[in-house]
Amino acid sequence: MRLVLFGPPGAGKGTQAKRVQETFGIPQISTGDILREARKRGTELGCQAAGYMDRGELVPDDIILGLVRERLSRPDCGDGFVLDGFPRTLVQAEGLEGILREMGKPLDRVVCLVVPDDVIVRRLSARRVCERCGREYNLRTRPPKRDETCDLCGGRLVQRSDDRPETVRERLRVYREKTEPLRAFYLERGIWTEVDGVGDVDEVFGRIRKALEG
Repeated sequence: MRLVLFGPPGAGKGTQAKRVQETFGIPQISTGDILREARKRGTELGCQAAGYMDRGELVPDDIILGLVRERLSRPDCGDGFVLDGFPRTLVQAEGLEGILREMGKPLDRVVCLVVPDDVIVRRLSARRVCERCGREYNLRTRPPKRDETCDLCGGRLVQRSDDRPETVRERLRVYREKTEPLRAFYLERGIWTEVDGVGDVDEVFGRIRKALEG
């Protein structure tokens, strides 16, 4: 099974991709993980990407696609994979399609988690991170035992700047602008599926599993 798990920031893609990985025995792949690993390994593409990252610039699509090609060529992807939040743009989608065509391994499904903007804003604006150990909490769904204090290390919990409501709304605007063309791209190929992303982790995964096995 070769699939993309798609959706806006805060939709729960990472959590659900991990459930897909555990259930279907295929690797969860995110570009963030790929970039960190390539940088650590010191590969040619990893070093190129690191230069952009160190300057606070976006890594160009050709480098991202090169790293994705390398990752998808590994043996653990032989029986499939779940791409977590990639591609993000039409250029990346076209590049990915070319890579998979060369491999003779086209995508089976693109699953998009659909979550209303107001729900996303509530979710992300309630997120807190321990400034000492990095553990994440959510004041609504997974609060700490003591207000603004980490259960593990006693560190202070803080709100990341990109989780503030006004910033979340801007991130959602950019998401709609950049990724809306992907819906038409994959609908044309007959592999786009939308799943209600509102509910607890088990409920949402049940819908994803039904979509994949249906």
